[in-house]
Amino acid sequence: MKIHFLGTGTSKGNPVIGSDHPVCLSKDKRDIRLRSSILVTVNNLNILIDCSPDFRYQMIRNNHSNVDYIFLTHEHSDHVLGLDDLRPVLFLKNKKIFIYSYKRVIDSIICRFPYLFLQGEYCNLLKLCNINNYENFIIDNIINITPLSIIHGKLNILGFKINSFAYITDASFIPLNSLRLLKNLDVLVINALRLYPYHNSHFILSQTLKIIHKLSPNRTYITHISHDLGFYSKISKILPSNVELAYDNLIVYV
Repeated sequence: MKIHFLGTGTSKGNPVIGSDHPVCLSKDKRDIRLRSSILVTVNNLNILIDCSPDFRYQMIRNNHSNVDYIFLTHEHSDHVLGLDDLRPVLFLKNKKIFIYSYKRVIDSIICRFPYLFLQGEYCNLLKLCNINNYENFIIDNIINITPLSIIHGKLNILGFKINSFAYITDASFIPLNSLRLLKNLDVLVINALRLYPYHNSHFILSQTLKIIHKLSPNRTYITHISHDLGFYSKISKILPSNVELAYDNLIVYV
């Protein structure tokens, strides 16, 4: 399984428009972050988790042209606005792309992108699939996916477990049932917004490190990072040996 980090930033990305924060002015490519999304390749199938507003650029700069499945964690704009840019992928593939999420999320994207789902040349190429917490589903008749309940402020969102890999973003709390399913992972991807102060809808680094310590995955990569976390080069030095900051275009194998 190959994990390609297409974007590792927050809803503002980094640099933030108009900001003179030192991290926003960094020349280190690892500090320049598009909105968060990953592309998971398993059994020659491409699974996109979240479709950010930067989806078009993410695909072009990495020479990607194919998506088979899309898993949406939730309906916030930084996770779904790239769906419009699926149109050339649909034409190129000329076969269905399956989109999985909560019914609430599916209803939201239909409302926002009716021309993709309700009429015209695209609607027959997009298959919308409702899923629920902890109800496993199978893709390609072999790949087992476990949707996980994650809390983002007051909103229930989705994390996803695929074999020994799990992806969690925008979390501020992880329910016990999800924690139990996150044991014995090879790779965990999880969010950490900043060093301080506490945030009502995202983990900060100290909270994330406590979760990592509790779960003890073999490797962890931190994503959904704001400029307030600090420079990649400095924060990397204070992390445990099995924890790394993810950065755009990083590729990890599971």
